[in-house]
Amino acid sequence: MPLTSRRLLTAGITALALLAAACGNAADTTPTDATAVSDTPQAIVSLSPTNTEMLYAVGAGDQVVAVDDQSDYPADIPVTDLSGYTPNIEAILGYEPDLVVANADTADLVAGLEQAGVDTLILPAAVTLDDTYAQLEQLGAATGHVGEAAELVAQMRTEIDEIIAGLPEREIPLRYYHELDNTFYTVTDDTYIGEIYSMLGLTSIATGGNGYPQLSAEYILEQNPDVIFLADSQCCGVTPEGVAERAGWNELGAVRDGRVYALDEDIASRWGPRVVDFMREISRIVSAIPAAQPAP
Repeated sequence: MPLTSRRLLTAGITALALLAAACGNAADTTPTDATAVSDTPQAIVSLSPTNTEMLYAVGAGDQVVAVDDQSDYPADIPVTDLSGYTPNIEAILGYEPDLVVANADTADLVAGLEQAGVDTLILPAAVTLDDTYAQLEQLGAATGHVGEAAELVAQMRTEIDEIIAGLPEREIPLRYYHELDNTFYTVTDDTYIGEIYSMLGLTSIATGGNGYPQLSAEYILEQNPDVIFLADSQCCGVTPEGVAERAGWNELGAVRDGRVYALDEDIASRWGPRVVDFMREISRIVSAIPAAQPAP
């Protein structure tokens, strides 16, 4: 369960109550530990690329004084050498923050900052799209941008509904293989990105209780997915051309018919507001694939 500085709890309940009133048509997904500050923070440090994107999306960009070394969007953000994986309390305090946002309480981050009187908000990796909406609303409440966050969530919901409504009807869902890296780790439908694919009418060739299994090349060839998505072009240099050169892969229908697509890894791996861009791109790809003809 995420942790936050104890002195934020009462203010957090009040702010989120105001948020609920301002956005009455939104689903109530507020975690019990959601928080906001009684005084609007003026110096925010973000230790996660997704947190950074969310902060700017809800209108809190002017309050951000430093972001971690992995944050790269939007443009002109104050990138530093701070690490979200191995946070250094002294280095963080050097930016004199009054709020630190991270996605994990690594290395006793919360306790260390609390000793220095600095508030902390932990927003873990989203499991569902509703988690994304809830986290945006939490950040809006925590940074004094309740209205902007509510408007953003409403806009995202509308755009996603429009994307889904524009998809072609299919009797049989397209089967996909989403490659996380060049050792064939992938996703099942029971993951955040798997939910996104399912909303767009696709189903993973990977199944089982582990949401991120490692497949074998033989299994992938046997399953013969309709479409292949590469989320490892930037990290591992994998390209559609390289996939076609793998032993036996040129026999896959997706390879033979040119349905292997390199994705923007950042957009495909983060659970922030750009998930709409990801869905729009996958929708474009899916809409261009002819529907299978039913058997006579």
